[in-house]
Amino acid sequence: MKKNNVLLFTVIIASLFTVQPAFAQQQNVKEVSQKIEKLSEGLVGRIGVAAQEIGSGVNVTINGDESFVMASTYKVAIATTLLNRVDKGEIKLTDLIDITQEMMVAGDNAIALNFVHPGIKLSVANLIEPMITESDNTATDACLKLAGGPEAVTKMMRSIGITELRVDRSTSEILRDFYGLPDKAYASVLAAAIAKDPTLAAKQSDRNLEFEKEDPRDHSTPKAMLELLLAIDSGKVLSKESREFLLATMSRTRTGKGRLKGLLPKGTPVAHKTGTIGGVANDVGYITLPDGRRFAIVVFTKSSTTSEADRDRAVAEVTRTLYDFYYLK
Repeated sequence: MKKNNVLLFTVIIASLFTVQPAFAQQQNVKEVSQKIEKLSEGLVGRIGVAAQEIGSGVNVTINGDESFVMASTYKVAIATTLLNRVDKGEIKLTDLIDITQEMMVAGDNAIALNFVHPGIKLSVANLIEPMITESDNTATDACLKLAGGPEAVTKMMRSIGITELRVDRSTSEILRDFYGLPDKAYASVLAAAIAKDPTLAAKQSDRNLEFEKEDPRDHSTPKAMLELLLAIDSGKVLSKESREFLLATMSRTRTGKGRLKGLLPKGTPVAHKTGTIGGVANDVGYITLPDGRRFAIVVFTKSSTTSEADRDRAVAEVTRTLYDFYYLK
């Protein structure tokens, strides 16, 4: 065989071995995406998923460019913006913030439920903690104000190249709009509204399709939220200290035990933030595999007529499927 022919043959074989794994990877991504869609059928109305192994450039998405209500997962963006201010020296985690009775927001909030008398001061760190771990709405509105308000959070997202995630309202405003309250959903306002209409308390898990679909405020695509998770983890948006603080806080989240964590092997490290409002059941975060590799994951849902248990099950099924995909590939 002539030298030129040998060289050509070598190049062809080398190119085949280069293309084949990439092709196989694309096929695997397609197959797992189809499996996820099938698993979620009947459990939720519509699902949005985005996931990526840390350090890899390949992601798995289902309806990744579609807009979804973030619900309380938007608190990750708020925490990121606030911690960025800490990194800039504009505020300290040890700074004490007055929490007045007028600031108490309705919801299953540790602060509003446990501190019924005036005279509360909490550090910035001790506001971020319940905002993430308990999804405390009083802490969230305090953190949002400290972060500079909704506009500052959205501006922060744009500054790091995230264009399809927007923050527009405080939690007291979101709850006001969802339930049709006459004012921001402070604890006193909700108490008065329930006294007037006792059926309001039972509407917590009722879906609100107009709220989910027609109002673009406080929405994100799964891909955009994934971009935020990857930016946090890579150090693109936060210092090493702030990154570690946020991830450690997310690892202590106590809400949503049946979602990302629902079907994972016992003891799997998960750092996450849930989001729930009406028929919406979301969960976003990071999962560590047995060999130490990690992947970021976003699961959004909407338009569901199913039970809360079914919605949680959908998130859990998606998560376990991706866990197996990344670990066993």
